Amino acid sequence: MSMVVAIIKAFIIGGIICAIVQIFIDKTKLTTGRIMVGLVVLGSILGAVGIYQPFIDFAGAGASVPLLGFGNTLFKGVREAVDEHGLLGVFMGGFKASAVGISGALIAGFIASLIFKSKMQG
Repeated sequence: MSMVVAIIKAFIIGGIICAIVQIFIDKTKLTTGRIMVGLVVLGSILGAVGIYQPFIDFAGAGASVPLLGFGNTLFKGVREAVDEHGLLGVFMGGFKASAVGISGALIAGFIASLIFKSKMQG
């Protein structure tokens, strides 16, 4: 598959996921925090039943980058750590699998805070 097709497919799939989430935000009384947690949990569940990895294989970054993909990454990390370390893996697998992404987000957020002025009002 060409790079252009992969990018277009990721854009469309990611956009569909975002549109569905926006509908939930607009049409329900759920807070955005609860919706975000729900997406992570749903990604973990879909990963556990074996549905999410084929979806990632099809959609690429359009499925792996949103919060659903984060939940799937947490699940995969826990599963691998449990296979390797037993019950202790439940507590360490998710952190190990997602450390790079979380660190990248923290560093990018810190750099953005240095460059841009906050508009929060107290």
